[in-house]
Amino acid sequence: MKKKYYIFKINNNTIGVYPIILLVVCCILFFLIYRENSMKIFDDNTLLSCALIIPYLILHELLHSFAYVIHGAKFKNITYGIVLEKGVMCCLCKQNIKRKNILISLLYPFILIGIVTLIIGIIFNIPVLVILSLLNITGCAGDLTMFYHLVRIKNFEYSEFDDPTSFALYTNENLSSRKMTGLDYVGTKDKLDIKDFRKLYLSKSSILLLIFIAIIIITGLIIE
Repeated sequence: MKKKYYIFKINNNTIGVYPIILLVVCCILFFLIYRENSMKIFDDNTLLSCALIIPYLILHELLHSFAYVIHGAKFKNITYGIVLEKGVMCCLCKQNIKRKNILISLLYPFILIGIVTLIIGIIFNIPVLVILSLLNITGCAGDLTMFYHLVRIKNFEYSEFDDPTSFALYTNENLSSRKMTGLDYVGTKDKLDIKDFRKLYLSKSSILLLIFIAIIIITGLIIE
């Protein structure tokens, strides 16, 4: 069978349930870690955690790109973006990469600034790091869903284009009828239309929202 690009789009209505489940699990874990002092510790560290969450999410995307590059992608083909109206910060690898590359990249933020930093935060009693790690684990729901589905496909190359919620699998395996919960099959193409986007893309809504968030955090820090 001829190789084609099978295009899939993340279904936010379906996949949006997973972060809620992970958030509940992470909250339970936090209260188990700190037990009777959990609410006081959470209140004392909430503002600082809010101030650091955006940089932490940016680090999440940088780790994706780091994994892409060290496992074979070219840095010139990496695009970073913030499209908050779609609920995403993104790192797009706009070239074909091997199966191993994308699987490793999907796990980098989950392991390095989720599991590893959570363990460090618990051992050295750094509540802010524990909170940030748990929030990052919650934000890895989409990555983990993709990993679960892609690891079950044996032969493909992976590529992204200019829609931060879509990706393509280049393979001769027919994926059109494959059931992947949280991912919607869009169609096939013989060739991807990949535009020459800027290295960093910020949607207008994202810029306004980030400014608004920054004002709230700065105001809170000044008042405190």
